[in-house]
Amino acid sequence: MSSGEGIEQERARPTVFLSYSRSDQAQARHLAQALEQAGLDVWWDTLIEGGAAFAKSIEEALAACDAVIVLWSRHSIRSDWVLDEAARGRDLKKLVPLSIDGTEPPLGFRQYQSITLGGPEGAAISEASLHAVLRAVLPLAGREALPRPSLAPVPASRPDATRRGLLVGGGVAVAAAAVGLLGWRRGWFDTAKALGSSVAVLPFENLSGDPDQAYFSDGLSEEVRATLARNQGLKVMAQTSSGKFRDSDEDAIRIAEQLGVAYLLDGSVRWSGEEVRVAADLIDGRTGFSTWTQIFERRIDDVFAVQSEIANTVASALAVQVAAPGTPEDERAASGGTAHLAAFDAYLRGRSLYDLSADEASERAALAQFDMAIALDPGYAAAHAARARSLTAIANQYAAVEEHADLYAQAAAAAGSAVELAPAFADGHSTLGFVLFQGRLDARAARAPFEKSAVLGAGEATVQARWAQYCARTGRAAEAAEAIQHALARDRLNPLIHRAAGSIEYAARRFAESIAPLRQALQMNSHMSRAHAAIGDALVNLGELAQARDEYASEPVGDFQLAGLAIVEHLDGNRGAARKAMDRLVTELGDRVLYQQAQVFAQWGDVEAAIGRLLKARELGDSGLVYARNDPFLDPLRGDSRMRALLDGIGFDA
Repeated sequence: MSSGEGIEQERARPTVFLSYSRSDQAQARHLAQALEQAGLDVWWDTLIEGGAAFAKSIEEALAACDAVIVLWSRHSIRSDWVLDEAARGRDLKKLVPLSIDGTEPPLGFRQYQSITLGGPEGAAISEASLHAVLRAVLPLAGREALPRPSLAPVPASRPDATRRGLLVGGGVAVAAAAVGLLGWRRGWFDTAKALGSSVAVLPFENLSGDPDQAYFSDGLSEEVRATLARNQGLKVMAQTSSGKFRDSDEDAIRIAEQLGVAYLLDGSVRWSGEEVRVAADLIDGRTGFSTWTQIFERRIDDVFAVQSEIANTVASALAVQVAAPGTPEDERAASGGTAHLAAFDAYLRGRSLYDLSADEASERAALAQFDMAIALDPGYAAAHAARARSLTAIANQYAAVEEHADLYAQAAAAAGSAVELAPAFADGHSTLGFVLFQGRLDARAARAPFEKSAVLGAGEATVQARWAQYCARTGRAAEAAEAIQHALARDRLNPLIHRAAGSIEYAARRFAESIAPLRQALQMNSHMSRAHAAIGDALVNLGELAQARDEYASEPVGDFQLAGLAIVEHLDGNRGAARKAMDRLVTELGDRVLYQQAQVFAQWGDVEAAIGRLLKARELGDSGLVYARNDPFLDPLRGDSRMRALLDGIGFDA
């Protein structure tokens, strides 16, 4: 037991010191009341405003208490006062970190596993959360930890069952599920300690007998996943990583281990006329056993209620509540969803095509489906956001240069509609920021929607990855690093996220550190574009020209390959080979690669030619300019007033 001057050496009740930000006072009060009712003494000061030094009474209380509970939140991680108190608790080896809103502790405190309280702001502390806190505090006070009763029902499946054999049905299984669910709600059973309330939603199996209906079962599982991800008390694995295990023969324990989650949600969808039958199964990733199984049978026009029911049931089973508004209208404001079945069907078909990313025909077919969804339900925000992304993809990859302005204008309008229709829809704000930045080349205008998306989409890997890349390009390195870590934690098997992580390190000029995540991306997808070239760029800046040449030669995308070779050959003294690569870049790709041409001329020392290409790129809306603020290949141009004016016009901070 800790002791301090002027404090009694022995107490009948354990004592905790509660550190919090004044903005989180409501949650602190609820926790203090719950702990006192559980038999603990709580030292907390409702007048704490913040500061850089301890008051004497606070120092004494910190030294004398048995445990220091720190309420981490988006507010408290910025409080010098809370950081000081947390550091003191850590040094005294009695720190108990809690997270109110899913915010990760700041650097220096992440070696401690946080307990997530969850629940809406200002809500009372749940039994499960209180149970977890007491299990952490009591041993520090020399008291016996609370018992951990074990789950009594007979397992519904063998631990070594493959993931497609995990679903069970019938009254016995549902009854056992009810007992298990009651236990979870009361906090009887400990979640996987290192993983917390983390879950991966696997693609639901299509049992309709019609392969063409697979898009619907996939879409339903993704809607459930998106609903769960809006709860900051849950860590929900993203679609790309979860989808790696479609039809997998690996056992549940191995899948959960690879995804880094405590639980798997599996499911199936079966059609019968106007009825749809959805079976959902929550599996404990430590044991491979089914925690509960539930069957939902509804008319097809009630499928939206089914996805909401599944999400809420899973969240309850993990001892948190889905942080969704109470009315269907408010829920659609958060999800960007629809109540129109045909519109939902068109949207899912479009998303299935868009995810293929196969060719221009599939991209335009996806756009047509999103347009149909909007025609059927003009208020369908998610369809407007998807339309914006489709238009941007077509502009970036397939359209002629002279078509870019119109396509980006349409994309910005669609994204703006998504935000207006569903103000709490994170992906709408994220898409608007993406289009304004990459399409309109307006970093200033993109900042507000990106910042909004980062708050609303704290649990969304794609939203966090877009935000991270925006931060990296605009010089907000610390925020970029934090956001990409959030994305990686929720989509660890997605090579695109690892490639983004590498690009963020490169933008911060940590060239050596950028290579490992890029190698990881290539290990996951050996045909991935731009990864080899990105490694080549890093190696050039490290002076490893021979290795860089090999990476550029392996790059499958011509513009990045040729620009890289033109640079590395010039730096290595092979002027003929450099000129040959540059000539191919210009003749084969022309004005579509003005930014890459500027990079080459800058590295060749031809400032006038480089500035000329950049100014023309700005005129034509070349999206490559999003890299211009911190691209080391443009460093020879930094002293030119025209370069400074160009960056200022895009909205980059000086």
